[in-house]
Amino acid sequence: MRRRLVISYLLLMVLVLLALETPLAATLASRETDRVRADRLADATRFASLAGPALRGGSPGPLDGELAAYDALYGISAAVVDRERRTVVASSGWEPGSGAGPALDTALSGQQFSAPESILPWAGEPVVTAVPISDGGEVLGAVVTSSPADDVRRSVTQWWLALAGVGLLAVLACVSTAFGLAGWVLRPVTELDTVTHEIAEGRRTARVRPRLGPPELRRLATSFNDMADAVSDVMDRQRAFVAHASHQLRNPLTALRLRVEELGPSLADPDGRLEHLLALEETDRLATVLDALLTLARAEREENQRVTVDATAAAASRVAAWKPLARHRAVVLRLDATDTPAYTRTVPTAIDQALDALIDNAVKFSGTGGEVTVAVRPADGGTTLTVSDTGPGMTASQLDQATERFWRAPDAQNVEGAGLGLTIAAVLVDASDGRLTMRRGEPRGLVAELWFPASDEDPGVVGGPVAAQRADEPVGR
Repeated sequence: MRRRLVISYLLLMVLVLLALETPLAATLASRETDRVRADRLADATRFASLAGPALRGGSPGPLDGELAAYDALYGISAAVVDRERRTVVASSGWEPGSGAGPALDTALSGQQFSAPESILPWAGEPVVTAVPISDGGEVLGAVVTSSPADDVRRSVTQWWLALAGVGLLAVLACVSTAFGLAGWVLRPVTELDTVTHEIAEGRRTARVRPRLGPPELRRLATSFNDMADAVSDVMDRQRAFVAHASHQLRNPLTALRLRVEELGPSLADPDGRLEHLLALEETDRLATVLDALLTLARAEREENQRVTVDATAAAASRVAAWKPLARHRAVVLRLDATDTPAYTRTVPTAIDQALDALIDNAVKFSGTGGEVTVAVRPADGGTTLTVSDTGPGMTASQLDQATERFWRAPDAQNVEGAGLGLTIAAVLVDASDGRLTMRRGEPRGLVAELWFPASDEDPGVVGGPVAAQRADEPVGR
């Protein structure tokens, strides 16, 4: 945008200079030409006053010496012709040229002649003047002069070069002023764009300096900062509410469960015992939802912190943690990875919690005799962790909704889970500048891929938790 503004200012300046300097250049050329033409007409008029006796008596008299001296001193050739266009006397440099014809026609008709109207730097024609020689109202002949225009062309060229220099200086000043003005106008816009991207990337404390640029943009910067403060405050209140509400609900929920458990021994009726067990299951499910909300609230607050994690070790740790549950459900859970560390840069617990959610879903939906494979591979300048299962998989529309909060597949409504596992995984992966993609497996099942960028740190000085961090509780689809 700055380039467009500078080009616009420059184009306007060039048009103004052309509008001003073009007529001025033409005026200067005409002025220099008129000065020379007036001087030559004066000389020709003097010669005409001396040429009368020569034309009447047939003797050149002193005119011959005058023309010779004039030609020798100024380099201007001159000639005197009679009414029949015969040359009566001429200087040594006189050569009748094409310009003498129109000049003689005008002079013999009783009028003075001078040409050209304006001498331009690239024109090569001489300055031709002709003055009639009259005696008692009768035209006896004419005096014609022809002078080179080199001096005039040099003078006009110098004037034009001076104008061009002034114009160039004006253009340079315009460009310098335009860059400064464009920078002054666009600096708050540029900073606003930068701060907007920073806020979009999670740095919610970024603000625009309100004292830059013109008053209108200053007001815009102030309004933007006010809006960012309001949005940030709303987000903080929302997250604080989710965390606070989830935390506060745990206490009455725990008390409710204890009271329900205390009712157990007093329930002798089988139907009563069944209802008692269902009530306990519902309290467990509600506790799972609250734990998931707390995990999600904490995940969304992890805005800038990054740690270096060995993805291979993290995957091995999570597979080892989930193998007992997989054996209990008759599901084969295996790890496909090398012993080579794969260091990635993520927010804390991102790999652990994302793998917990994906492995939990894979084991839960694979069913008896199913297989779940966790693979770790380097890819695209980072590391890919793939969790594939042999369950029923998802349709294309279900894959599009899988990371929405509290979303459950229609055929999974009766399966335990809060519908926040994939949401938490997506939030953590996105906060780590990674990617979460899911697709149908072949011939069946679901394949979920986590990609995290590689770490630039020296593995010998890796900081932060490496692989042993575990989410509060695994949650399902």
